[in-house]
Amino acid sequence: MRVRVVVADDQALVRMGLRVLLETEEDLELVGEAADGLEAVRLVRELRPDVVLMDVRMPVVDGLEALRRIGAEEALAGTRVVVLTTFELDEYVFEALRAGASGFLIKDSDPAQMLAAVRVAARGEALLSPSVTRRVVAAFTSRSPAGGEVRRVEVLTGREREVVALVGEGLSNEEIAGRLVVSPATARTHVSRAMVKLGARDRAQLVVFAFRAGLVR
Repeated sequence: MRVRVVVADDQALVRMGLRVLLETEEDLELVGEAADGLEAVRLVRELRPDVVLMDVRMPVVDGLEALRRIGAEEALAGTRVVVLTTFELDEYVFEALRAGASGFLIKDSDPAQMLAAVRVAARGEALLSPSVTRRVVAAFTSRSPAGGEVRRVEVLTGREREVVALVGEGLSNEEIAGRLVVSPATARTHVSRAMVKLGARDRAQLVVFAFRAGLVR
């Protein structure tokens, strides 16, 4: 089954480059293109793609507001949004992660990274590069832990707190299993339970929570 993708970017050249890239892959299908956030939301409602590659800075409605609108609709819960940005340390990226983005990519990422991002997001996983995402989240949460998140930590077991902290460090389930000397299945179970307890839509939101709750320094 092919992964259906919508590209939203106000730069025609960027859209063309992503179109050419996606069309070379047998398992990926570009089903729509949008030049502004309002059009992106309309296309997502109409086409129900698996993945949206969403620029942040767009006219009419920006990518962040488009992401919020998509995330607010239960019928669109199956659509994953990967945010495209020009700069690694971009204030909008952190807000996008909080709003439910599955991760983000720098626009000049190489083609292999772009394609991998689409496939990872389509599987319902978060695209979280420890070298980039951690810097972004840390930059906007380093001032002090958020009180609400600190209180919510209490719903987690000790082991779940450990697991969430490791997710915040960018570790995969397999790496968490190795660190804690448990099976990958057990690690996945702890991650899933923590997500349910915290109301996190995906792994990206666990990363944000881990930083804001002070579980990662």
